[in-house]
Amino acid sequence: MKVFSALLLSSALILGGCKAGPDTGSKKVTEAGFNISKTEALAPGMVAAANPHAVEAGLEILRKGGSAVDAAIAVQTVLGLVEPQSSGIAGGAFMVLYDNKTGKVWFYNGRETAPAAVTPDMFLDPETGEPIRYFAGITSGRSTGVPGVMVMLEKAHQDYGKLKWSESFAPGINLAETGFEISPRLAGLIKRAAGFGFGRDADAKAYFFNSDGQPHTEGFLRDNKPYGDTLKALAENPRALLEGPIAQDIIAQIQEDPLPGYLTLEDMANYQAQKKPALCGTYRDYTLCGARPPSSGSLAVLSILGTLENFDMAALGNSSAGWHAFAESSFLGYADRDKYVADDDFVDVPIAEMLDKEYLKSRASLISPDSAMTEVKAGNPVDFIRGKDATPDSPGTSHFTIIDKDGLTVSMTTTVESVFGSQRMVRGFMLNNQLTDFSFRTHDASGAPIANAVAPGKRPRSSMAPMIAFGPDGELAFTTGSPGGNSIIAYTAKTIVGMIDWGLSPQDAIELPNVIARNGSVRLEENRLSEDIIVRLQEQGHKIVRSKGEISGLHIIRRNADGSYTGGADPRREGLARSE
Repeated sequence: MKVFSALLLSSALILGGCKAGPDTGSKKVTEAGFNISKTEALAPGMVAAANPHAVEAGLEILRKGGSAVDAAIAVQTVLGLVEPQSSGIAGGAFMVLYDNKTGKVWFYNGRETAPAAVTPDMFLDPETGEPIRYFAGITSGRSTGVPGVMVMLEKAHQDYGKLKWSESFAPGINLAETGFEISPRLAGLIKRAAGFGFGRDADAKAYFFNSDGQPHTEGFLRDNKPYGDTLKALAENPRALLEGPIAQDIIAQIQEDPLPGYLTLEDMANYQAQKKPALCGTYRDYTLCGARPPSSGSLAVLSILGTLENFDMAALGNSSAGWHAFAESSFLGYADRDKYVADDDFVDVPIAEMLDKEYLKSRASLISPDSAMTEVKAGNPVDFIRGKDATPDSPGTSHFTIIDKDGLTVSMTTTVESVFGSQRMVRGFMLNNQLTDFSFRTHDASGAPIANAVAPGKRPRSSMAPMIAFGPDGELAFTTGSPGGNSIIAYTAKTIVGMIDWGLSPQDAIELPNVIARNGSVRLEENRLSEDIIVRLQEQGHKIVRSKGEISGLHIIRRNADGSYTGGADPRREGLARSE
């Protein structure tokens, strides 16, 4: 049996933003212990996204001289058309952006906000006081928060757009008017969702189903002229979904039964996207930057990696010992994330304490090389009283990444939350059900407050984890991220281990088995993991849940030593990575 070997690390972790300090005339600039360079661009741009139409839309904008942000607008608007089950213009997103000219890394927050009129018991049955059925919450009017993704993109465009805002909408408008063939994945999800009541909404039924009530099938040519008209309105006004007739239609739709929602025009008018320095930390001799709260994703990824840093993952390799260490570290990282992370505009999130190297070393000491932990609890990096989380999970979402010819780099995860969001349609697009990302309870059984409880104006916690990594030389190394509910954290972390510790290519790192260890069980892809490894993990005491396949949608771009790019796209979805 291979023996775990602890690694003593001296690198400092100081959190509060990841950005370069003043230019001293050197290419390399550092601040707060992070090593990030002004990376020179030497190659044509690249786009990696979950649908070929979206990839081509992004490339079209890059070829016109647009920036990575210009291309992101095109990718998002096309994804909302061809992949409406995962993301859309009425959803939310997190973008991590690397400005290679300054060495700064920014976090753009387009997460939806709760209406001012929400109440703590909005998802509780008034008769029993117990949470309503999760699916009933999803399809209710109460599930929809203020859409944020387009306002976020406009904020990034103000900083980094090279083309006119309206120019990036042309690919989506053209495709909506001429039509696209429904993909196998979209067709399969329409059929599957129909078994759970999808199509009760009149507009959604007319769009996704034939006149005889049967769902459209693969290859059906589907146009969406109302969506094209909505994109035209957005091209003229980035806040077209938050004011005027489209906003009024959104509000009218969510006020329909069952469980009418609370959203108002005032809530829409008050919405603002945020821009902050990215959350950065270190793993080995790499710097990793991602989304800040209300995302728990990048924080949890850094927590898992910070625990794994105490083991020689390169020596353990893609083996039962390596996956045991990964699973145990995941248990610990998820436990801390569940207890402490929520919207930090409303709740104190102890980021620095959770990622402190000595704290994570103490967490790593709980891991035995021979047996699984019998009980996993959140640690105590700070003396906070926090209740046991009661937030349900929904595995929707899409992730894409773009680098333009000038080196500007975007890693963006975007979502309408559940499959087809709230299942309610307005003017050709699906509404989000983002408010079901809040805990349905405000306090746990002991009476302790739950961090991710709903509150007016609050953004629900997310697992989205768009990330950008920088190598030992401080230059851009790779981007990564995935959809997949709270499994995003495990999906993303394994690609970082795969590339940094195991020396894998982006594609091979993506195709590693997904292993998700949370709440006492280890769910793993049995078709991608050897039976010997699975049996050994069981012998160590892990409660194994065998999965025939996961719903990750990982997309990666890596910068090679010669400045060229290599992309990777998850075969579990329909995406690809392509250069200009």
